[in-house]
Amino acid sequence: MEAQELTHYLADQPPTVVRLEIEKHFEALNDKQKRYAHFISKASFAGTRIVLRQLSPESEPIYDLIVSLHKSCNGDWKALQSKAGIEESELTHFLEYAAMFLGNTGNYKSFGDSKFIPRCKPESVAALASTSPEASKFFEATNGAIFSADNPAMLHLGFPDAGHMTTYYPDSPHIKQAEIEAVSSWMEKKGLLPENNRLRKTKDGNFEILIASAIVEAPAEGGDIGKETVFTVEDGLLKGKTITLVYGDYADEMKNITAYIKQAGQNADNETQENMHAAYAKSFETGSLEAFKDSQRYWIKDKGPMVESNIGFIETYRDPAGVRGEWEGFASMVNLERTRAFGALVDAAPSLIPLLPWGAEFEKDKFLSPDFTSLEVLTFGGSGIPAGINIPNYDDIRQTEGFKNVSLGNVMSAKAPNEKIPFIREEDLEVYQKYRDASFEVQVGLHELTGHGCGKLLQETSPGVFNFDKENPPVSPVTNKPITTWYKPGQTWGSVFGSIAASYEECRAELVAMHLSCEFPVLKIFGFGDGSVDISGEAGDILYASYLSMARAGLASLEMWDPKSQKWGQAHSQARFSILKCFLEAEDDFCKLDYKEADMSDLTIKLDRSKILTAGRDAVGKYLQKLHVYKSTADVETGNKFYVDMTTVRLDFWGTKVRDLVLANKQPRKVFVQANTTLDESTGKVSLKHYDASLIGIVESWADRNL
Repeated sequence: MEAQELTHYLADQPPTVVRLEIEKHFEALNDKQKRYAHFISKASFAGTRIVLRQLSPESEPIYDLIVSLHKSCNGDWKALQSKAGIEESELTHFLEYAAMFLGNTGNYKSFGDSKFIPRCKPESVAALASTSPEASKFFEATNGAIFSADNPAMLHLGFPDAGHMTTYYPDSPHIKQAEIEAVSSWMEKKGLLPENNRLRKTKDGNFEILIASAIVEAPAEGGDIGKETVFTVEDGLLKGKTITLVYGDYADEMKNITAYIKQAGQNADNETQENMHAAYAKSFETGSLEAFKDSQRYWIKDKGPMVESNIGFIETYRDPAGVRGEWEGFASMVNLERTRAFGALVDAAPSLIPLLPWGAEFEKDKFLSPDFTSLEVLTFGGSGIPAGINIPNYDDIRQTEGFKNVSLGNVMSAKAPNEKIPFIREEDLEVYQKYRDASFEVQVGLHELTGHGCGKLLQETSPGVFNFDKENPPVSPVTNKPITTWYKPGQTWGSVFGSIAASYEECRAELVAMHLSCEFPVLKIFGFGDGSVDISGEAGDILYASYLSMARAGLASLEMWDPKSQKWGQAHSQARFSILKCFLEAEDDFCKLDYKEADMSDLTIKLDRSKILTAGRDAVGKYLQKLHVYKSTADVETGNKFYVDMTTVRLDFWGTKVRDLVLANKQPRKVFVQANTTLDESTGKVSLKHYDASLIGIVESWADRNL
């Protein structure tokens, strides 16, 4: 790879290290609640090695190398530098890499899925490792992969047969995308859920489904699809091949997680929490995702807890097939003051959803009012920390039983000092800087609650049974003709739309938020304006900042697109780019890219504030309507083609000139330093330890976890 191109893969210099402030909210808990939070925190971090193993073969030894070096010098990195005989700048570069690695729980960006490489020399890392026999052993185990960049495809996550990196298919270099999809189809027919498993192709061409569980043999009472564990495929691409269920993937980690979860259950505030943790424990011990679904049913019913949490194999963004979940877990405290605004939004939701551009036939029969809380995060174990969450992801639960929304307040408010803001015009800068955080909170609230929370999947729920009138099917507002497609028994949104589903759904939710943020009574809920239309007032400032932020995010998203594979590395970025295109294609010169210089170095976004409620909202509504109807009706052929077209990056402009400009102006992403908790067994009291927002501070926080 050319040196110039390689610079885009170098670790941030420096990464922006910020602290998740939690002390005030943690101290407001009673002793039992603190123990409850402590054990969930321990369970969440106990899955760290799972996250590492789900990413790349070298991630786990790199983690061990960093932690062992810190422990070997007792945190005195200056002394270690001297012992290793390296320059101070080389140590700084290594620590920048270490902080970025720990902030992403692996050597690929959690937001972007591309590899990052230290700026220091390989010899410097070797010298540091040579100061300790243990560190030296871990460095050797990385097998040169810390610095390897000779194969450009391997710098991105993706399917093995496209040459990309993934460990969701371990020891299977020759597994093909078509085989992965064929196994997924087989699992769907059998009713075996995929989130907690990996897939291995054996040397004889058969397949093993590796199920995460503390037990290493099938449960005596049978698993989710019975006692049988060896199957012969009867038809299709894999006809005659054997598929074997293998229990005990990540067995040691799952055993520890189960033990912590049981202890959390013993400190629960109520019976619902006890039942939830009992279901978690059964799932993590036996590998049952049906038990996990039960845990989510209890979680939905646990309304307004002081300590909010969720844990398991949740989001499927990083599996190239888009079906296997990455480990994550969080423990957090409820911010009662901010939660009040979200409660008012929940109350307003049934009157907001009918304002969306489709009829009642494409909407849930009844909006299931969820819990919506603003949280302050104590612990978030996983590859990255989102700003908001809407789960569970299981359609059958969401459609008929409900879901929960959370907004992560101390994640959104964590500030990077002296952050540059490219692509915003000078005359917009003041409004943008003043209102972008508040507008982001509105966006997250609408995105999670009404975006992910709205919509009906038209289904044949069981053979011959439909959740719509099949004899008089709904008329599509896109074609003005009766619908002809729907979900068949056993199919889910994810199984039908596959790898594109995650980004498609994020786009749909973002568009719902953009559409409903034009409702001034919504802005009043968050404390802006009196509910009447006033595009020139403070509520108008929030709306303008929101549309500007989305346009700027769409531009910045090009960092996450790889010109070699012509592939997106991040679901939200792909979505936001398409929304920028939607703005630019709107009528009446609503939005354009403004520049005078030939090299576009003065590029800014020019968005006409006076047209947000007309041309802007109209363009958003038309785009949203298509995405929603194609999703509701399982019209994967039309939906896939449409979304791919909207997210295609043309090399003649976006993929070259504009992307080069974005890369030249890219800002380091935040990495978070999280506190640790310790339990005094003799008194039952839990104490909190904070760390400096520094390169060494984040390393120390991880070393103290003793994972």
